[in-house]
Amino acid sequence: MKKQLIAASMAVLMAASLMGCSSNSAPEATTGTQASEAASTEASGEKTDAGSEDKKEYKVGIVLFMDHPSLNQIKDNVGTELDKLSGDMGVTFNYADYTFNGQGDATVLNQIASELISDEVDVIIPIATPAAQVVQAAVEDKGIPVVFSAVSDPVTANLVSSMEAPGANITGTSDALNTNAIMDLMFAVNPETDYVGLLYSNSEDASKQPIEDAKKYLDEKGVKYIEKTGTKTDEVQAAADALVAEGVDAVFTPTDNTIQQAELGIYEKFQDAKIAHYAGADSFALNGAFMGYGVDYSYLGVATADMVADILVNGSDVATTSVQTFDNGIATINTDTCEVLGLNLDDVKKAIEPLCTQIVETKTEKEFSK
Repeated sequence: MKKQLIAASMAVLMAASLMGCSSNSAPEATTGTQASEAASTEASGEKTDAGSEDKKEYKVGIVLFMDHPSLNQIKDNVGTELDKLSGDMGVTFNYADYTFNGQGDATVLNQIASELISDEVDVIIPIATPAAQVVQAAVEDKGIPVVFSAVSDPVTANLVSSMEAPGANITGTSDALNTNAIMDLMFAVNPETDYVGLLYSNSEDASKQPIEDAKKYLDEKGVKYIEKTGTKTDEVQAAADALVAEGVDAVFTPTDNTIQQAELGIYEKFQDAKIAHYAGADSFALNGAFMGYGVDYSYLGVATADMVADILVNGSDVATTSVQTFDNGIATINTDTCEVLGLNLDDVKKAIEPLCTQIVETKTEKEFSK
């Protein structure tokens, strides 16, 4: 299906009452092994048993959960790496015609999945846990490989059987967060912290385990905490107001897409109240939070693209391809917020340096620089 038709379909979907749309089941996707064998056949000048030219173009669907600086970093780097691999491998990875944004809406995500199935894509890359869950449910019996990115806990999200052996048509890259490590940073910066706010969306599976880990950590330290949640931007803003009214010393948020999307609308509330906001991704710090902590999302995109190429061209088995995890010891400090909070940047860096693999400085912006 042409990209224009997909765009028109999405416009109707967003403007009207979201009518259901039928989808055609795609024929089983060419496996990486078949592609590899086909390449050998072409080299000898022969044709495949089906009498068609060997596959030289792969359709790559990319499904972004929502606009989000870290997720956009992944998408951009997936594309850049696939372009590079196209030249290196002598094939074409066509992702430009099959890249869509779900805008955080499950109905839209389902529509996108149906369109990609109808377009007979060879692989789908869902970015973030909610997108991966929708895509996997839609395609698991269609023979289409799924290579997710930025899924914090693929096992708890019921996407894979284990990190080492996913066991189905799905694998990918994880931005799993070390919650204890980010809590250690919080107390390294301010050892007198005695009341912590936990801000998250209870509709995101990726946030459940980190919040439980944070509560366990704080219980063991005997530190008081309070939970506030929101599933929409206005609810997140109300939750932030409630934490300010409570007088918490610091706020923790895991790799939560809903809270991240609202960060530009809440960071000044915490700044004005002199509350340090610690979160599980560098994009939070970019959007005004005091400190983000986690993986390098640009590298996450590169690694995801490498996995896709390995599966499609080299014939790697999806079911036995381990989910990749990465160093998540990168602390990103918002220097604007650090100053507003009355903290000395050098003192902060000295306090957290033994607990990090890297310290990065940023200022408040909407998106990362290209």
